Amino acid sequence: MQFELMASMMCANYGHLEQEVRELEDGGIDSFHIDIMDGRFVANFAMSLNDMRYIASASSVPLDVHLMIEHPNNRVGLFLKNLRPGDTVYIHLEAEYHPSTTLQAIIDAGMIPGIAINPGTSAETITEMLRIVKKVLVMSVNPGNAGQMFLPYVGKKITKLLALKKDMDFELYWDGACTADKIQEYAPRGVNGFVLGTSLLFGKGRPYGDILQDIRELRF
Repeated sequence: MQFELMASMMCANYGHLEQEVRELEDGGIDSFHIDIMDGRFVANFAMSLNDMRYIASASSVPLDVHLMIEHPNNRVGLFLKNLRPGDTVYIHLEAEYHPSTTLQAIIDAGMIPGIAINPGTSAETITEMLRIVKKVLVMSVNPGNAGQMFLPYVGKKITKLLALKKDMDFELYWDGACTADKIQEYAPRGVNGFVLGTSLLFGKGRPYGDILQDIRELRF
């Protein structure tokens, strides 16, 4: 079964970031998930523009940039000029007055436009934008910190979005508290990829390549 695996780089060891990037790439990671937080849209600061720029320069693996910032249209250009065509940029609709304008800027720059959905955001509120974006990132935890517990009610929202995928022509991705059982349940149902953090990938004391191979060999 085919599905993508993305490494949540806010969970990486920043004392050895070059090594982390190299080992993840050698291990077969599909993309690097970059969480950008401004301390306002979420109550935390995570990765920076410079972190993103370094990882983009250190690897040819695609970047998956998640902008958890207020009014991303005011700042998206800073990120777009440091990315490569084909990288993905997600915004939150709640953070922008006119999200379609920001999404069009992402498209015009040659990037893949995406929407990230907080646990408290309904599928219905993003329906119109589903015709614009190519990817939808569903947060299964409240955004801002790693290591949180899965919120079970998000599963019903994923079911609603899976029913819209074919008609609206988008791909669906899981972010937060991603464990092997979640991949085994949702990959067969049509979720295209999973962001891996401390629940399954980082801090396990094993080579990343071995962990990624085990995930790809899960029984379905």
